[in-house]
Amino acid sequence: MAAAGDSITLAYNSASYGSFPQYSWSTGTASTLNSLLQRLSAASAATITGVNVAQVGANSTNLAGQVTSAIASQADYLTVEIGANDACTPTVAAMTPVTDFQARIKAGLTQFHNAKADNRIFVASIPSLYRMWSISKSKFGARFIWASAGICQSMLANPSSTTTTDENRRLAVQARVNAYNAALEAECRLVPRCTFDNYTVANYPFTATHISTADYFHPSVEGQRVLATITWAYNPYK
Repeated sequence: MAAAGDSITLAYNSASYGSFPQYSWSTGTASTLNSLLQRLSAASAATITGVNVAQVGANSTNLAGQVTSAIASQADYLTVEIGANDACTPTVAAMTPVTDFQARIKAGLTQFHNAKADNRIFVASIPSLYRMWSISKSKFGARFIWASAGICQSMLANPSSTTTTDENRRLAVQARVNAYNAALEAECRLVPRCTFDNYTVANYPFTATHISTADYFHPSVEGQRVLATITWAYNPYK
């Protein structure tokens, strides 16, 4: 199997600073994790090779290249978690248009589907960026890191502000994420043997324990465990 996507799937900043793919919800191998790869291996009583082709900072433009890498690795099964970085931009105006996002998703899913008979795909929805803001907005450490590192400023700029302008900006970003998730569902439904998570990740009530204190944005190791658990129910091989 192969895992495509962004820093979420690389378990970026989950345990400290940097990428920790051993804790990835999809292809992680840490003994305490129980990733999709580990669950599939246990359920099938077989050794399954996992390849993580996700990239830190990736958005929908990077999906085609990642799918090419997954195909080159002879993967039969692909997990996709992508789109947060299409909305996490310096400004609202810089977010990826929905039509462009949807076209790229369609191309990537179709590319993997056509590569080999019986290839299967699992598409996870994008988590709520508005909820990520809400969980940590009152914490000084979060506000400092978000500003100093320039994290997802379309959503996280002026995190303490209650002005109508700032709240409308946040709602606009989340509305774009919602539109991306609708596009993920629509395109997955058009591809044979593609399973969408029915908005399970998008709607999950993540809490502070699920968020890394390295940046107050990415999933912690516990958050990665939760992602593996809630997406397993939609695994096409289960």
